[in-house]
Amino acid sequence: MTGAAGPALTDLPEPVRLRVVAQVAEVLPDVPQLPPGVRRVATFAPARRARLGATAIGEALGDEEFRERAGVQVAARPEPAAEDDVAVAARAWMTRPEGWAELVAERAARVAAVAPPDQRDRELERLRARLAETEETVRELRAGQRELEDRHKAEHTGLRRKVGEARAAERDAREVAERATAELAALRAEVEGRVGALEKENRRLRTEVERRDAEGAQAKRVARSERDEVTMRARLLLETVIDAATGLRRELALPPVEGVPADRVVADVAEAGVRTPSSAGAMGAAHPGLLDQLLAMPRARLIVDGYNVSKRAWPSSSLEAQRNRLAGSLAALVARTGAETTLVFDAAETDHRPPVVAPRGVRVLYSPRGVLADDVVRDLVSVEPQGRVVVVVTADRAVATDVAAAGARVVDPDALLGLIAR
Repeated sequence: MTGAAGPALTDLPEPVRLRVVAQVAEVLPDVPQLPPGVRRVATFAPARRARLGATAIGEALGDEEFRERAGVQVAARPEPAAEDDVAVAARAWMTRPEGWAELVAERAARVAAVAPPDQRDRELERLRARLAETEETVRELRAGQRELEDRHKAEHTGLRRKVGEARAAERDAREVAERATAELAALRAEVEGRVGALEKENRRLRTEVERRDAEGAQAKRVARSERDEVTMRARLLLETVIDAATGLRRELALPPVEGVPADRVVADVAEAGVRTPSSAGAMGAAHPGLLDQLLAMPRARLIVDGYNVSKRAWPSSSLEAQRNRLAGSLAALVARTGAETTLVFDAAETDHRPPVVAPRGVRVLYSPRGVLADDVVRDLVSVEPQGRVVVVVTADRAVATDVAAAGARVVDPDALLGLIAR
């Protein structure tokens, strides 16, 4: 396209001008960025655009940018026949090809030369069409105005109704607030009265407590003085008796007493075999009551052959689950008896020492690599002093024989399982 000066739209013959408007009306919906004056015309039906929107389109074509955008859409349409001077002139004026001004002037001259004599009638018809277009636009504007007024009236009515509702709600809220304020004042007065009464009672009780504390302290001092006096008298009497006995032993030159009268009987009975607790005769090694009696003795020591017990109790569980379950099950028993408890697990063939969640009072040992757990149990029993109650829980006969010879008491795993399963 070229920007060379050429005839304006109003300078074109009437047929060419009308054809220009008709071309723009056809492509109007496809033109981007429509001016406000023709934006509404683009929504008309195709047959009404050129008839009712001719004036708006003619005015918009005065904008060169709009004319260029519309010309692009017109150029995309098929070209008219070469002998149609009106169509060729209208298309050239819109698309502005090279030499368009001369082409438009030439074809416009041809159209003017063959213009019919009733030019005034066509002008009159054009004016009538424009008048009809104007009247149609006025009617549409009036209809839009009436619609807008109706909408504004409806909105005004709705707003007045909402204002009335808001005022009613405000009155109700004000009444509620006034009642709440009155109730709050009454409640505050009541609370203040109760607080005053409670403070008065609190002062009285504090005075009474101080008086009772003073009396209690005085009574404690008196009781302590009397107790100290009695204790002093008793200790004086006891020291007198002890001094008298010591003086009598020194005066008679009595040697220290060795042995007891029952030593001979004990020696004779010991030659007949190894003594066992009396409970062992009534309860077997698998009876929970036997283990309960042994652990009730002072400073009892409990050694458990770990896998020997856990594999009997939970054979289908993994070794890790067996270790944790056995250690956790001993918590209640150890807390109740206070026995020093050690769990021994065999790890002779591995260097892996997985941690075990053990409760307070339970120690967990793994045998060193190459050393059986049975040997660790034997070592633990051997280091205990003679006379201490040492209980070994195992079903291994070799281990039971060795630790029994070392002075330990052997019970079956069922006895332990019977206690921890309670």
